[in-house]
Amino acid sequence: MKSILRRSALSRATSRHLVRALGISASLLGVAALLGLAGARVNTSRSIALGLYWTSDRPARKGEYVLLCPPTIGVIEEARRRGYLAAGFCPGGYGYMMKRILATGGDAVTLDADGVRVNDVMLPFSVPLVTDRAGRPMPRLRTSRYLLGASEVLLMSDVSTTSFDGRYFGPVSRAQIRTVIVPVLTW
Repeated sequence: MKSILRRSALSRATSRHLVRALGISASLLGVAALLGLAGARVNTSRSIALGLYWTSDRPARKGEYVLLCPPTIGVIEEARRRGYLAAGFCPGGYGYMMKRILATGGDAVTLDADGVRVNDVMLPFSVPLVTDRAGRPMPRLRTSRYLLGASEVLLMSDVSTTSFDGRYFGPVSRAQIRTVIVPVLTW
């Protein structure tokens, strides 16, 4: 009889712990949702510094970090198939990307095997990979001193050699940018 009572008490204690854990989890999800609605964004990719960012109404100028919907072009679709991009709510079913604006209208951009140059200055971390981790060939976009139009930007990583960015898909329209994001806490 004592054994049955002990099991019953353990079962009740386990149930209480489970209910508490579920309540805490639901509360954390609720807080995360509210923070997201308020403008918080968390970057978990290596395209820009890992961390917490906040949306801003600042203009999308050179040097700013941005949240964007990738363009619906073949190279982006292939990137999603390969797992470089997540599915999401952008046109084409793509997830948002976070990048830094490293060239804007009027800048001359060169994309070649040595890396990306903006106004003849080589960008760090910009040498394109020949193959991805699975050994598949990466897209090869080459151009010499392409002058960006007023509505074009070049979006790149400023911290990673392996980011899927403008070195593979080239300049994009400013219309792809959803918001500027400001680093709050990064590591």
